[in-house]
Parts: sequence; structure tokens; C-alpha cells
Amino acid sequence: MAGITSYGAYVPPTRLALATIDGRPPKEGEVGPERSVAWNDEDAITMGVAAAVECLRGLDRARVDAVFFASTTQPFREKQAAALVAKALDLRRDVATADHAGSLRAGLAALRAGFDAVAAGSARAVLIVASDCRLAAPGSGLERSFGDGAAAFLVSDADVVARFEGGFAVADELVDLWRSERDRFVHSWEERFVLQEGYAPNLVEAVRGLLERSGGAAGDFAKLALFAPDERSHAGAVRALRIERERVVDPLFGRLGNTGAAFAPMLLAAALETARPGERLLVAGYGDGADALALRATEHVEKLEPRRGVGWHLARRRSVRSYDRYLKARSLDSREWEGGGDPGLSATIHFRERDEDLALVGQRCRRCGAAQFPRQRVCESCFAKDAFEPLRLSDKIGRVVTYTFDFFFPTPDPPTIVTVTEVEGARIHMQLVNALPQQTRIGLPVEFSFRRIHQVGGRPNYYWKATPVPGGE
Repeated sequence: MAGITSYGAYVPPTRLALATIDGRPPKEGEVGPERSVAWNDEDAITMGVAAAVECLRGLDRARVDAVFFASTTQPFREKQAAALVAKALDLRRDVATADHAGSLRAGLAALRAGFDAVAAGSARAVLIVASDCRLAAPGSGLERSFGDGAAAFLVSDADVVARFEGGFAVADELVDLWRSERDRFVHSWEERFVLQEGYAPNLVEAVRGLLERSGGAAGDFAKLALFAPDERSHAGAVRALRIERERVVDPLFGRLGNTGAAFAPMLLAAALETARPGERLLVAGYGDGADALALRATEHVEKLEPRRGVGWHLARRRSVRSYDRYLKARSLDSREWEGGGDPGLSATIHFRERDEDLALVGQRCRRCGAAQFPRQRVCESCFAKDAFEPLRLSDKIGRVVTYTFDFFFPTPDPPTIVTVTEVEGARIHMQLVNALPQQTRIGLPVEFSFRRIHQVGGRPNYYWKATPVPGGE
């Protein structure tokens, strides 16, 4: 029976204190209500790849038959995000890909589609990635409640940690939250209307419909993960459904924020982190209606290798030093010169080098075993010609060989740390992120994170960056 075999999550380490938005930054060492914020080289794609890497850690990536990517903020309007994610993960070329968008329910819709695909036999294993990076007008109420993050699930019928039991959905049409083609910020109608006519009745109807269809009650579920626009409306939904507070998954307002299409999936991932065999889980999402899904944890939930889940990422935090730095990181600041309108990176070069740039694939010499990056025809160690096999480097651990601090490269938080990093014997020129200058040293163990390298010609370009291994020596 179809279910979740593995899961992963990603929350950017940078946190914006809500007091900072109001012009009252917290004192040194003080931690108050805050939200997660993607930094200047992160977006829905990069966060989704990070969550997917964690989801697939220790598993055979060749098993994945399909990738479903869900987001309301993927950077391209006419270019498939799922295909880009599949390439970054170095998945098989014949993997099926599809995007789910247009609604905050997209994350759960993609998850349900994955369950259906496996149950129908059209795929053995489906990777579901939900990621969002929504913008609200600076200083607005929505900016305080939003958050950035991603969750990923591998759906199959083998070694499932949570078996899918059924779902219920309702569709509704009202103008509550929206963003048109040319809008940068999410818009909202009057708050009371949004909650009374949109969120509350739809979410409650979906949950009650699922309970009625399954012939059960809310008390049959050990954990209920409920989408909500904010903490107050979440509490209202809990009261309306008469759910005991100890059964409700913490919605993480004041620590994470509402992560859009990824919010309900992230709460489900958080529930799986502490689920026990036999426990039933319910997850509900909202957006142009509502979805509710029921799952049951199996004995494999305790056998799965521990994941870097939502809790792990929330414990890893770095405060944004000022609101102006946040505005600059998200390109919301006023600038004398706007970005250029040239076509940017050659599409031909991008195509030719996509294995190296997007999947971080190098090569290993079949004769002497030396690793090299980027790929070339002649081995630099034994001079054998055209005797190589592909070598994925993105999931390996490297070490900093040398580094420099660049105070001229544009960044909201200078300096940019540029390194030569050795991985599997190959040496790669790359930036170091999530590290302070005083933490940088030769020999620093690093792992690799898929990030934006720059944006030219109206489109983002991606590459891999080094980031310190948590708890590394």
C-alpha cells in the first residue's frame, strides 16, 4: 500500500525578528518571535533541492521514477521546476516530472498525486518536493506571518514509515489571497472576510469530511497538523474541530511562519519526527478550498535513519542584524541602478555544462581512480584519454584547501567567502555560505548546498556552494 518511505525538510538558518520589522531590533542574545527568511542566494528551487537531498540521504536515487514539485513562487513562469530539481539531484534521465502550482494547497495536492501514482502502478517511487518563498509588502501584517522553507517526501509501497489511508477535498472560489502575473507581493482582502468565509469553513469542512468518510473522530488521531494563516486563526480552527491541544502539531508561528504551499507538508514532516508505530496522523491544508489526508505510522518509522527535520533546522538559526540587510538580501531596497536586461548566460554553455553546474557531477578515471572536476578528456594524473566514469560530488564531504574574503562582490552581508575546496581529490572553486569569516579555516569540513550564483537576463542561474558540516571538526 502506498505511503511515505522517507522525508526531509529545509529551513533557512537566517531568522528575522518580528520586532526588527517594527524598528525595534532585539538586544544581543535576546530571542523573541521571529520568522525564517531565505537569503539572497536562496529561492523555492534551492530550498526544495536541500529538502530533497535530505529526504534521499542513504537511499538509492535510481529508485525515483517521478518528481512532483509544488510551489507558488518557483522563479520561472514557463520552465519546469521539477525538471531542474531532478537534474540538480542527478536523477535518471527518464524520470517523469510535473509542477503543481497556483494554490497554497499545491503541496498536499502533489503528495496526494504521488500516493495515487504509486497505488495505480504508474510509478514505483515518487519524490514530492514542496517549497515556497513568498514576499509580502515590507512592513505589512503578511510579512510578519510568512516564512520560507521546504519539505520533501519519497512516496512508494516499500518500507513505508506512514501508510496513506485516505483523503478528502473541497474546492472553493473566493478572492482572499492572490498574486497576479506582474505582482511581486501577495495581496489579501479584508482579514475577517478571509477567515470567516475562506479559511475556517473550508478547513473545518475538509477535516470533518475526512473523519466522516473514515468513520472516525478527531480523537482517533495522535497528531493533527493544520494549516493556518496565523496563530489566532489556527487556535480558532482547533476550537471549532474540538481537538485536544496535546494532539495538535505546533504550527510554529513565532519560529518559522507560514511557508505557503510547503506549510502543511512541513508540519507533517514535523509530526513524523516524533511519530510512533500505529499512531494515526492527519494533515490539512488550505487554498481555494481545503485538503485533508490521513496516514498511519508503521514500524519502519523507528527504523528510518534520523533525518535533518524541521526541529533540527529550527535549532540552527542566525539572526538578521537589521531590517535593511533583509530588504537588501531580498532585493527590496531602493537602488540607483537596476539589474541589466541583457540575455545573460549563454543557453548553449548552460546546456553543455549542466551536469557540472546543476548536478555537480565530475568524473573518476577508470585507470588510476583520480577524481576530476570539471570533466575533461585527459586524466591529469595518469594521462589516460577518454577513460572516465561519472562521479556525483554533491552528496560528498569536502575540505577547504584555501580561501579569501572578497569585499567587492555584491552581497547583503559582506564579505563573500571564496574557497578552493577539495572533494574526493578534485579541487573546485566555490563560495562558502552559512559561515562567518572568523569560523573559516583551512581544513574546514564542508558539504554542498544548491544555491543561486547570480541572476542575469531576468532569470536565476544556479550552482553549488560549500557550507560547514554541522558539528564538523
